[in-house]
Amino acid sequence: MGGGPGGYVAAIRAAQLGLSTVCVEGDKTLGGTCVNVGCIPSKALLQSSEHLEFTRLHAEEHGFSVGGVTLNLAQMMKRKDEVVGANTKGVEFLFKKNKVTWAKGWGALESANTVHVTAADGTVTIYKPKNVIIATGSVPTELSFLKFDEERVLSNIGALKIPEVPRHLIVIGGGVIGLELGSVWRRLGAKVTVIEYAPTILPGNDADIIKEADRLFRKQGFEILTGAKVTGGKRDGSSVVVNLEQNGAQQSLVGDYVLVSIGRKPHVAGIDAAALGLHLGSRGEIQVNDEMRTNLPNVFAIGDVVGGKLLAHKAEEEGVIAAEVIAKKPVHMHYHNMPAIVYTWPEIATVGLAEHEVKASGRAYKVGKYPFLANGRARTMAETSGFVKFVCDAQTDEILGVHMIGANVSDLITEVVLAMEFRGTSEDIGMTVHSHPTLSEAVKEAALAVSGKAIHI
Repeated sequence: MGGGPGGYVAAIRAAQLGLSTVCVEGDKTLGGTCVNVGCIPSKALLQSSEHLEFTRLHAEEHGFSVGGVTLNLAQMMKRKDEVVGANTKGVEFLFKKNKVTWAKGWGALESANTVHVTAADGTVTIYKPKNVIIATGSVPTELSFLKFDEERVLSNIGALKIPEVPRHLIVIGGGVIGLELGSVWRRLGAKVTVIEYAPTILPGNDADIIKEADRLFRKQGFEILTGAKVTGGKRDGSSVVVNLEQNGAQQSLVGDYVLVSIGRKPHVAGIDAAALGLHLGSRGEIQVNDEMRTNLPNVFAIGDVVGGKLLAHKAEEEGVIAAEVIAKKPVHMHYHNMPAIVYTWPEIATVGLAEHEVKASGRAYKVGKYPFLANGRARTMAETSGFVKFVCDAQTDEILGVHMIGANVSDLITEVVLAMEFRGTSEDIGMTVHSHPTLSEAVKEAALAVSGKAIHI
């Protein structure tokens, strides 16, 4: 039930394992939130806006001038839609290739072995599966006084298709979605104000990452208000008024658009948990064990609907585990080494424990840190902001967490994830030959820095 990253991956893996598989999805296209109105379109706009900002601000550093640069927002949006279309068609192709049936309609779980699918024309098809995987995802949380209209009061969906560059975009929430989509519109020319209730943006991240990110984002032009509580707001024609309290003082901001990105909640439409006896957690998430089983026989759940970190790659891995458990494979899910990325510029990539988490546990630890300023490849790219930081056990040298902020760190984090899967050490990475000149050498040097062996600092 659900054709997003968790659902479609689960369906394909189940089919690969020889199971007759039906994927229920009521949207016109497969791919769910991630492909249609999340990960993919936001990255398309981030990429386009990065090109525009580079051309406007940094081209001359590289020895060429580009005059009369203008924004064609309609073309940028057209390209974004084309990228999304290619991805959704790709998923549909994979269904055909693997003989997965796409049940086009909205599913309702009537019992552990009965699913009703209602098509757009009202036709109802009843399926009697041996096993069900619930992969219904999540939906954005809204404020009671600022309900989404996707015209001026926006969720991630509306923020991906604003028809003009805002004069002033107010972003409520200084997490991943707010900073990524705020980055898009700031680069295109909007004034962007970020309001975050927590003392810092990106709450929960390593303190060094937060400090560097805050500094760089302010330097780029973000207005960032932390420790600020939104107390009210309303739409007033073509404007939106947001009231907030910060340090005991009251103020009001007026923008032409507001993006509310204060989190997401499990989407359980079509599932009457009380009637089914399905166990939910305190936040409405479906409770599962490490085989992705719910308390109902032969009913599994994966992805955002089970809570935890709301990440597409987490959902995909859970989908594979559920499918393989159904096929009687001896597997289980674990979350020890789940990477997370923020696709701002510079990018942020993390895995494992932050320094404050290790410190709070009482475990003795050591830290190694290496700046991109000292990396030859970063200098050639004129991308010297940021660093790589290792947090390792003081006795065993096991890698406990790694935190990166810099150019292309979304691609650098995977080597660390692999090392951590094998309970690797900083020495393991420090002894590994890294090609020169590459950004990946910053990972090696940070690993060497844990034991004071870094060469280039």
